[in-house]
Amino acid sequence: MKYVIFFTNNAKKDIEKLDRIIQKRIVKKLIYLQNDPIKLSKPLIDFSQGEYRFRVGDFRICFDIDRNRIVVNRIRHRKEVYK
Repeated sequence: MKYVIFFTNNAKKDIEKLDRIIQKRIVKKLIYLQNDPIKLSKPLIDFSQGEYRFRVGDFRICFDIDRNRIVVNRIRHRKEVYK
């Protein structure tokens, strides 16, 4: 089952601030994540950023899963994402 990806306003702002090359890399990995997000990601202990995280290089994608939807909450550098 393919999941549908939705971005929150914060996630849209986060990705717009990034370099084009990094944006393309993140989008490519998000398409890969659609196939099995639970298997490919790790659960977060603190749910303030989301339920799960997915690593793309030095960046983290924090997201929730709601039925067949992946709701991307934040896309930040690993040093900034959990603050």
